[in-house]
Parts: sequence; structure tokens; C-alpha cells
Amino acid sequence: MLSIIEIKTDYKAKTRKTINTVLTLVTAVLTLIYPDFLYMIAGGYLIALGLLFFSFKMPTAIAATPLVTGILIFIFPELIPITFGLFLAVFGLILFFSFSLSILGILTFIIGALIYFNPDSIAYFIAAFMLLYSVNNLMSLIRDK
Repeated sequence: MLSIIEIKTDYKAKTRKTINTVLTLVTAVLTLIYPDFLYMIAGGYLIALGLLFFSFKMPTAIAATPLVTGILIFIFPELIPITFGLFLAVFGLILFFSFSLSILGILTFIIGALIYFNPDSIAYFIAAFMLLYSVNNLMSLIRDK
């Protein structure tokens, strides 16, 4: 005898996606308004993202990546181009291979590389990534309704 049990957990994914979208959008706007406080804004965003991932029981490696990157940014603010660029490169690869968001994954990887190789305009690249990511999430939330 075959029994199929289905557990619906869509509400957690939708809640996580909504909170993540709002967090990313607010961070993008703050980055554009206050680019001089980039290390505090970016570090705070990454730590909040890591805690959000941990609270919604994401895999430990995925949740620890933004948390460790945010802590490194707070400790060593001069390493923002390296740490955030590497975070975006890893995040882009995760998006490309895991969540089947291939175009967003490629763009995230490219923005990460641009941050790493052009650290002078890092605030605008970070804001561009966050706006791209939050608008993509916002569109998918609206489309799912």
C-alpha cells in the first residue's frame, strides 16, 4: 500500500520572500541616500539576511555566508570590495545553480566581479544589485498572487 503525505509550507517561503524583499529594498534606498555609511548599511544588511536565513531554517552554509561576510565588513570596513564582491559572486552562483534564476544569477555574478575590480563606485553597484534583486522578488510576489 502506498501512502502519499503532502505537507504544505508555502506560507513560510512567501513570508521569507516578503521579508527579504522589504529588507533588500530598504537597504538599496539607504545605500543610495547615504553612500558614506556603506560599510554599516551593507554589514547590517548581510547580518540581517543571515539571521533571516537561520530563522527560516535555510541550509547552514547558505545562512552562514551572509552572516560571516557582514561580520567581516564590520570588523574590516576597508575590505568591502573584496568581501561583498565575493559574497555576490557566491550568491550569484547559488542563484544560477540552485534556485533556477539563471539570468539573475549571472547578473549578480557580474555585479560581484565589477565590485571587486572597480571598488571606487561600490555603493552604486551594491544599490544596483539590491534594487535588481528586490524588484525581481517583488514582481514574483505580485505574479504569485
